[in-house]
Amino acid sequence: MKNKIILITSLLIGQILTSCTSDFEEINTDPNRIDQISPGTLLNPIIYGLSSFNTDRADAFTFQVMQVALPFPSATGGLHRYDVSEAAGNSTWNTYYRWLNNIREMKAAAIRAEDPNYEAIALTLEAWVGSQLTDSFGDVPFSEASKGEEGIFQAKFDTQEEIYTQILANLEFANKLYEESRPMVFGEDILFFNDVKRWRKFTNSLNLRLLLRVSNRINTLDKMRTIIENPSEYPVFESTEDSAILQITGIVPNISPWGRAIDFTTFRSISAFFADKLNELEDPRRQKFMTQARKLDGQTSIGYKGVTSGYAGSDSQFDFLPSNHNIALVQAPMISLILTYSEVEFIKAELAQRGILSSDAKTHYQKAVRAAMDQWSVEISDNYFDNPSAAYDGSLEKILLQKYLGLYFNDYQQWFEYRRTGFPILPKADGMLNNQQVPVRFRYPISAQINNPSNYQEAVSRMGGDDINIKVWWER
Repeated sequence: MKNKIILITSLLIGQILTSCTSDFEEINTDPNRIDQISPGTLLNPIIYGLSSFNTDRADAFTFQVMQVALPFPSATGGLHRYDVSEAAGNSTWNTYYRWLNNIREMKAAAIRAEDPNYEAIALTLEAWVGSQLTDSFGDVPFSEASKGEEGIFQAKFDTQEEIYTQILANLEFANKLYEESRPMVFGEDILFFNDVKRWRKFTNSLNLRLLLRVSNRINTLDKMRTIIENPSEYPVFESTEDSAILQITGIVPNISPWGRAIDFTTFRSISAFFADKLNELEDPRRQKFMTQARKLDGQTSIGYKGVTSGYAGSDSQFDFLPSNHNIALVQAPMISLILTYSEVEFIKAELAQRGILSSDAKTHYQKAVRAAMDQWSVEISDNYFDNPSAAYDGSLEKILLQKYLGLYFNDYQQWFEYRRTGFPILPKADGMLNNQQVPVRFRYPISAQINNPSNYQEAVSRMGGDDINIKVWWER
């Protein structure tokens, strides 16, 4: 009897164990967990992460090297004196590669989902990040980057020409992928709100930016003319409303990159170069961009006046309290510029001035300037272009000065354009280091040197060194 009870008990336990094992996967599957990421899951974090970082870097780096603003008081050193540390590009390197990995995950998800619109968007974002990386450093890992799962832990450094060849081809392919009648079904994006036509315009407008950037090295002018003259095949931005401008609402997680807005204005001054150029133009953007300077009494306004970038000597040489940033620029709701209609019109103005387009350079110039104000909700006066300083005079320098103003707060774009063209002509000051030369790239991070030494050394040898004065491939 005892043996019979043991046998029955054993059979029951076996049945229970078999049942538990067979049902284990079904019972322990979390119904709220996504087995595979959708192509839209990463899109908003990518857009916000990149654009908010870029807006912060416009303030932290571009403003100083391009004489928009500077720390004040500033007894010694600083980026405005071209004192660029070895670690100056670390956050750029780390941030862009982090988001490049996410973009490539998004692209793979779009291909799995057989969704051409999300694939085209991912290719566009990949080109955007790839261009920012190579324009900042020179040769960088790209084709083998973000492939740790494939066993590639020491990615080769692609040449700048190889990277541009790939990203320009990807933008061309992306333009053809879009299906404008097909809805974006994986949630609403925070940049274009699922407007496929605007995403496609962004793709082609980015293509124009990058084709122009490398036009000193390869013949891209014919392709640019083809894009501009065939809007049905290659639509680009046609209004400020089209622009890639992220509206930062202040509603979590879409919040200002400045946790404390006061940090944007503490111990800062507008650069004399930037303030003076806007004063010459009697430009209505002054009130939007900066406060008025005051006498040392702290009360009496003396108009818009900045401090000389790279100044030598003590701070006491300035007998006034200089103009500062307008704190409202970084208080949500605020904007983060990615690529604007204004920039597209400046590109057209330059091509027309150079005889590449048959259209009127003056018309494009004026449209660009108007749009550059419109994107900041600034109203241009009817007689703005009557001012000789603002009137188009047929020169490329005039176009590029206004483009410099139009690229205000647009990541590294003022710096990139200066390196491509030499405009605007920036004044030199006795306190500037680096032989008073504007730095033209970041040094590679120490982490790249330690973790990928052979590929790093190969890239450095190919480029001719790893310092801030080594020009990238497309520079003049």
